[in-house]
Amino acid sequence: MAGLKARMSHAVTLHRQAAAAATAAASALDATRPAPADQREQHDLAERLRAAAAVLVPGWLGAPLDAQSEDTPLGGPGLPAFVRIGTAQPLDDARFPAVVPLLGTGHLTTDADTRDPRVAGLVRSILLRLLAAAPAGSLLVRGVDAATSGLLFAPFTPLTAAGLMPPPAADRTGLRAVLAEAEGWIRPARPAATRHHRRDHTLLLVIASLPELTEGADLARIAALAQDGPAAGLHLIVAGWPPPPLTEETTQPPLSHATMVALRNPYALVGNPPGASFGGTSPQPTAIGLNSPVFLDEDPPAHLIDRVCRELAVRLDAGSHLRLADLLPDEGDDLWTGDPSDGLVTTVGLAGDRAVTLRFDELTPHWLVGGRPGSGVSAFLVNMVYGLCTRYSPEALAIYLVDFAEGVSFSEFLPDERDSSWLPHVRAAGVEADRTYGLAVLRELDTELTRRSTKPAHHPTGLAPHHTTDPPDHTTDPVPPVPRILCVLAGFPVLTSLDDQLTSEANDLLERLARTGRGYGIHLILAGRTPLGGSLSYSPRDNLFGQFPVRVALPGGGEVLEPTNDAAVGLPLGAAVVNTAGGLGGPRGATRGHERVVRFPDPRAAPATLTELRHRLWTARPADSPAPTVFAGYAHHRLADDPTYRTLLADVDGSVDTSSGQPASAARPTVPAEPAALLGRTVDLAVTTATVPLGPVAGRHLAILGTSRAAAATLGAAARSVAAHHAPGSARFVVMSPTPETAEVASILVGDLRQWQEAIMVDASGLAEALTGDQPGYLVVFGMDGLPPDTLPAGLPSTLLHEGPARNVHLLSWWRQPQRLHHDLDGRAREEIAGMLFFDVPGAEVGLLLGRPVDWRPRPDRALLWDGQTDQTTIIIPFSDPADDRTPVGLISPGHATVGGRS
Repeated sequence: MAGLKARMSHAVTLHRQAAAAATAAASALDATRPAPADQREQHDLAERLRAAAAVLVPGWLGAPLDAQSEDTPLGGPGLPAFVRIGTAQPLDDARFPAVVPLLGTGHLTTDADTRDPRVAGLVRSILLRLLAAAPAGSLLVRGVDAATSGLLFAPFTPLTAAGLMPPPAADRTGLRAVLAEAEGWIRPARPAATRHHRRDHTLLLVIASLPELTEGADLARIAALAQDGPAAGLHLIVAGWPPPPLTEETTQPPLSHATMVALRNPYALVGNPPGASFGGTSPQPTAIGLNSPVFLDEDPPAHLIDRVCRELAVRLDAGSHLRLADLLPDEGDDLWTGDPSDGLVTTVGLAGDRAVTLRFDELTPHWLVGGRPGSGVSAFLVNMVYGLCTRYSPEALAIYLVDFAEGVSFSEFLPDERDSSWLPHVRAAGVEADRTYGLAVLRELDTELTRRSTKPAHHPTGLAPHHTTDPPDHTTDPVPPVPRILCVLAGFPVLTSLDDQLTSEANDLLERLARTGRGYGIHLILAGRTPLGGSLSYSPRDNLFGQFPVRVALPGGGEVLEPTNDAAVGLPLGAAVVNTAGGLGGPRGATRGHERVVRFPDPRAAPATLTELRHRLWTARPADSPAPTVFAGYAHHRLADDPTYRTLLADVDGSVDTSSGQPASAARPTVPAEPAALLGRTVDLAVTTATVPLGPVAGRHLAILGTSRAAAATLGAAARSVAAHHAPGSARFVVMSPTPETAEVASILVGDLRQWQEAIMVDASGLAEALTGDQPGYLVVFGMDGLPPDTLPAGLPSTLLHEGPARNVHLLSWWRQPQRLHHDLDGRAREEIAGMLFFDVPGAEVGLLLGRPVDWRPRPDRALLWDGQTDQTTIIIPFSDPADDRTPVGLISPGHATVGGRS
């Protein structure tokens, strides 16, 4: 309380000094009306105004920036109330600084935006002056620059990492996000005085140029911010206001509480400041605004901006520097000493000098983490994972990681080509994962939940069995305890972004896991820009998200908090609001026991420390710990690297190494008992090989459909994989390409197959002969719909499809036009062909061939596999272009195998 009174007293003193200086300046201005008979009084007045400016805008606030020394100290006792904008010149030889009030008073507008170089220079000079004069970290800046896509603010980039000025908005979406943050700053749910002093920050919104065709509703929001902002510590600099009055909605009056600057050539006219007049206290001032032309300040030297921004960044970093080690047990302590019986606990940040911990237990089983891109969500999650993994052993904690967004936020936990170590707690990870993969993880967790709930002896490590009152049965062998499970879904809104069957099933699984999983040691973290989902808002506590009592809001992530809780507004980078009451705020201005603002480090700032810690955990792992299965959504998969394919080669050619550096005890892939076409890797938890069996059963054929070049590539991979199922020389392949564009691909395939099996290239007549012959083998046709309809005898294709498998004849074909396949088989494609793979084929056409609706949206590097035996569809990543797989069959060099499904 004493500190608050001292700050208030200091602020009052500064205000009185500024008011006295302003009164002196106003009195001097009054003396100019009417104009003096000679110019001597004008020179005297200019001298007095220069003296008044020295009081109002000392140092950085008023000195000419082109002559400002880089050694001038930064900061001051409080936020500056006035700032220089240029030089007033009533006479050729009479000049004085043009000074306007801003912070603590109102706003500043110019009638031209920053496409006018004079306005660009003015905006940058004002911004530099205010940042240099304000106490370090007290002034937060949000920018909008549509005209140059943010380049106007480029010299201030060092402030981004310091948390003072995130990247500027450059379009209407970005403008609305900035306005939403500013509205949260001034939301009247909290008394203005309490809000302002609790933060001890001021927010400056700088609109250098509005996006084209900014809507009237957004302009009205800017006007509303100007009206209410000063009382809440929000101030605006708006260039290009009022905007062009193109419509009634875009016609706007001058902003409230604003000093207006009108551009002329080559000078500018400065209007009266809010609630005052440059004419002083005269009852009837003779001018509206400063009665002198003003030459606006030019662009500051680039080196000066860079020096100020870098020093501010260094000061803030020095005052709040944290290391990952600050959140972990002491380095000298043993690993994995935590007891998970009552839950998991880890330190997530520091509030002042006090460590703040969060738990995963029955009271706080699940977390929501929100923040805009670049706000540190990934850093927060990495800290949390390492914190848990240093405290609990792999037997006590199993982690599933899924990141739907672009990037590799979890890569530091996983093995790669340069470093084979991994975090032993991680069972599976998806990087740039598909929605289908996320659903597969939820299904796996649901299966585990069912297993634990039906067998109470399977309980989290150290916990008593749940939901049973039966006495323990000592007559049977004890069942070992199972670990607690933590599933992290980063970029979660992607999973439920579409209105489809996948979203419906995912929501059902999440509901079950969130409500029931807490009692069986299964915990969830949903993270992202809007983890509640784009179509959802804050909802009642008894719905799905009501099961997530822990809310962590990073900059831009206030949606995870209750609507009237504005604690996340204005957060700098490296800070987060940690709330354990479902986002509820509590009494205005009161200390909240359930909510803290914490600082946390960027773990990637010290990559050597991360590597050392991962190696320490990896070295301590149990000897039989398997590597995690990794689904990399961005990766291309090659047949040559497929573990099933390599195992097939090893079975017929002992010279092929299948280990690729893995221990001899590594699990051997399951190899089909009968010949099968290998098509790619399934989008599932195990990233298994997708196969189509080609045994002696009617319909055992493969049709690949789509116009994509990848479809032809996958047909080539399928043929090569079938050849690997047979001993050398024991299989026959007949290859045809009816169209010239696939002739080269077909010829290359024949050349590869001849190194291992019998293979011939035929034309249309040769294909007809092969189809009618009695020799077993595989017919591989590229572009079968390129055959003229009368090329083959009537009824022959249907006879082949139905009777061929019984005599070991199978058709592997690529069709560019699904309608042609449907027509040639009289609508009986699903009865005649038991394996179909669809590339860029719309869902409606897929449904036509399969005779039922199919939820399928074609996209690059994905295909939909239909299994006629089960009538199930599966999304796969097809094997890439065979040009990458030119290594002859049986001669693939060692060292190409994937690790954990990652390529």
